[in-house]
Amino acid sequence: MKSTSTKASPITTNRWFKLVWIIPVALGLLLAVVLIAQWLRQLPAVQSFMTDFPGESHLSEGAPVGFPAWLGWQHFLNSFFILLIIRSGWMVRTNQRPGAYWTRNNKGVIRTKNPPTKISLDLWFHHSLDALWVLSGIVFYVLIFTTGQWMRLVPTSWDVFPNALSTAIQYASLNWPTENGWVNYNSLQLLAYFTTVFIAAPLAVITGIRTSGAWPAKPKKLNKLYPIEVARAIHYPVMLYFVLFIIVHVTLVVATGALRNLNHMYAVRDDTSWVGFWIFAASLVIMIAVWIAAQPLFLRPIAALTGKLSRR
Repeated sequence: MKSTSTKASPITTNRWFKLVWIIPVALGLLLAVVLIAQWLRQLPAVQSFMTDFPGESHLSEGAPVGFPAWLGWQHFLNSFFILLIIRSGWMVRTNQRPGAYWTRNNKGVIRTKNPPTKISLDLWFHHSLDALWVLSGIVFYVLIFTTGQWMRLVPTSWDVFPNALSTAIQYASLNWPTENGWVNYNSLQLLAYFTTVFIAAPLAVITGIRTSGAWPAKPKKLNKLYPIEVARAIHYPVMLYFVLFIIVHVTLVVATGALRNLNHMYAVRDDTSWVGFWIFAASLVIMIAVWIAAQPLFLRPIAALTGKLSRR
């Protein structure tokens, strides 16, 4: 008999093609959510609930108003690093044939208790970005607690939950809530930012360290207490959370007053001028350029500064 074989299309074998099926499913779910939310808003009980809980919790006394300049820079740096971390993490997860491998040099770098191990160039890039992101995060934590900005990110009353539900219904029904992020976030934003800053980010760091070569291999009790399988099971869903957060965050920034929101985030001013937009556009150009340049051709010379490169 004559055997037949089907050759996979280059498009279907592309690592990014695996995500394409999400688009039609997401659009269908989004339409269903909008219709359900608009129906709910017509119910008298829901209307009464939304009157009692319009969507915003009161801030603590002494909470700062507006955003300092350092917060605009931190917003860019966090966006820059997390975008590339997601990209490099996905490459590590899906790249079957890394372009090169990297082995740490013991001279001139911080030594660990583990002997040097060979890792893919993608994983080296991922770990390097992680280290920079953690450093930026430490600066961020110090600044928010020394300037009082933490009060805008931490819920202080249980009414944040019904207010968040009210805000979610308003967003889902496409009838945006009245808000002024310069003064106070709505409760749904507050919970989202709190989760991102104080739960998702630390989880990403803790699980990332456990799966990296920096984790000590010898302490058996420690490794038994915190198995690598647990870290891997948490690390990937955390990455998906960041992807979802970015999509929703960018969508709402654009849909609920793009110029004013971008001025808050990048120009640290409360108006509808185009200053924030152009700063955002410039930052977007930088992120796209680095995204495109993050190829073995450009990564090899940088990686070679701290390690030995090989093909296998």
